[in-house]
Amino acid sequence: MRRRFDEENCSVARALEALGDWWTLLIIREAFLGARRFADFESALSISKNVLTKRLRHLVEHDVLTTVDAGRFGSRLEYQLTPRGKDLMVLVTALRQWGDRWVFGPGQEPVLVCERGSGRPVGRLRVQAEDGRSLAARDLELRPGPGADETTLRRFEALGRVDRRR
Repeated sequence: MRRRFDEENCSVARALEALGDWWTLLIIREAFLGARRFADFESALSISKNVLTKRLRHLVEHDVLTTVDAGRFGSRLEYQLTPRGKDLMVLVTALRQWGDRWVFGPGQEPVLVCERGSGRPVGRLRVQAEDGRSLAARDLELRPGPGADETTLRRFEALGRVDRRR
């Protein structure tokens, strides 16, 4: 049985709860490529109908996709990315760039993400400081945020990263 993360005090865990599994990100990838109908997703992914039905329903329930009736002669359901879903472009692009770099290698990229206006590939996504400087992983540290609950605070205390006595 799969563990649920909907009660976790962690943005990563909660995001994974909303997104589900690898099929979910592949469905989102296809939506960015233009898939709208059930058959489009099924054909592109070679996914079973029951798995696709569950994943699409899950994405609609989590407001990543919405359904619209696009039928002219009767009902025909299509799926569209919501603003929440469109915001996943950054995640999908970062994952694609990671795969291009570490799985396929430079010059072997299967798909390029390009700026529509210029046609040029987008630069590698980076974490930036507030002033725009690029930051490396060594420049970052995790700290409890304003929404940290007691469990989260205890985890940071156990790591020696929080002292609530101050």
